[in-house]
Amino acid sequence: MSVTDEDIAFIYDLFGPLGALSHRKMMGGLSIYSEGQFFAILSSDDRVYLKASGDFAETLAAEGCEKFEMEKGRGMNYWTLPEAALDDPDLASDWARRALGAL
Repeated sequence: MSVTDEDIAFIYDLFGPLGALSHRKMMGGLSIYSEGQFFAILSSDDRVYLKASGDFAETLAAEGCEKFEMEKGRGMNYWTLPEAALDDPDLASDWARRALGAL
């Protein structure tokens, strides 16, 4: 699957409260930047992930978020955005700010 204009509009609406967003298409997904800093991805299967490691990754895990895996057992430092934030731009942006602060 490839990212559509509607997918991109969704991301800009979701993280709109952050302000200066930009993006790049990559491997069927989308990399998302705030003021030039890479903080999230939209995967080719329409899942939103935040960049996270350490304490912030533990916080996301405690929220029930799932780690991005390229292959079985081979994870990366990206965790799904908490479910409640997927339709709440203010909450999504709060999580994004936490991701950016943890970078």
